[in-house]
Amino acid sequence: MDDKTAVAQSIPTDAPPEPLPNETALRHVYAALPVVLPLLTAVLALIAWEIAVKAAGVNPTILPPPSAIMTRLVEAYPLILQHAIYTGTETIMAFAISVPLGILLAVAMSYSRFINWALYPNLIFFQLIPKIALAPLFIVWLGIGAPSRVSFSVFICFFPVMIATAAGLQSVDRDLLKLCRSVLATNMQIMFHVRLPYSMPYIFSGMKVSVTMAIIGIVVGEFIASQAGLGYLILFASSRQQTDFSLACIAVLCILGLALYGMVEIGEMLMRRWYGN
Repeated sequence: MDDKTAVAQSIPTDAPPEPLPNETALRHVYAALPVVLPLLTAVLALIAWEIAVKAAGVNPTILPPPSAIMTRLVEAYPLILQHAIYTGTETIMAFAISVPLGILLAVAMSYSRFINWALYPNLIFFQLIPKIALAPLFIVWLGIGAPSRVSFSVFICFFPVMIATAAGLQSVDRDLLKLCRSVLATNMQIMFHVRLPYSMPYIFSGMKVSVTMAIIGIVVGEFIASQAGLGYLILFASSRQQTDFSLACIAVLCILGLALYGMVEIGEMLMRRWYGN
C-alpha cells in the first residue's frame, strides 16, 4: 500500500466537504449584512439630507444640515452628556419597575380567572386614555421631581410587558400541560417551571417595546415640568430657535434608546443560551 492510498483510507467517507474559499467569504458577507445595510442606509440618508438642505438653501433655523448638528453636538457634548445621565437614569428606573410589574400582573391574571376578570378590562380602559392628557396630573400629584416622571413612564410602558407575558403564558402546548398534571405537578410548579420559561420570547418582545416607551414617558415628563434632562434641553433650545441644538439632543436620545434596546437584546441572547435554545 503506497502513501496516497493510506491517506485516502484515513479520511472518513461521510465527512462533509470543506467549503470553498469563495463560499466562506460569501457566508461572512451575508452574516454582516444585517449590520452593514442599516448603517449604509443611515449614512446615505444623512448625505442626502446634507446635499438637499445646502442645495435648496434651507434656513438652518428651520432645518440645519447634519454637519451643523454634529458640530453643535461636539461643542455642547459635556452639557448634553450631563443631562443625558438624568434621562437615562430615570428611564432605567421606570423600565426596571415596569418589567416585574407587567410580569406579575400577567402571572396573576393567568393564575386566577377571577383576577383576570377583575383586572384586565380595567387595564384596557386605562390604556385607552390618551397618555399625554394624564402627564400634567402626575405632576400635580407627585410634584416636578423624578417620582412624577418615573411614575408616568411606568404607567405607559408596563402594558406591553403585561400583554406579551400573558400571551406567552396562554400559548403553552396543551399536551405539555396535560403531562405536567399527569405527574401531579401543582399550578405553581407549572407556572414557574413550564409557563414562564416557555414565555421568555414573548416577555422579551414586550420588553423591547417597553424600553422605547419608557424613554418617551420620561421625555414627555421633562417637557411638562423639569429642570434637567434631554427633554428639558430640547424644549429650552426650541424656545430659542436653536434647532441644531435640539436635533443634537434628539440624536443623543436615539443613541440612548439604541443602547437600552441592545441591552434587552443581549439579555434575550443570554436567556436563550441558559435554556439551551
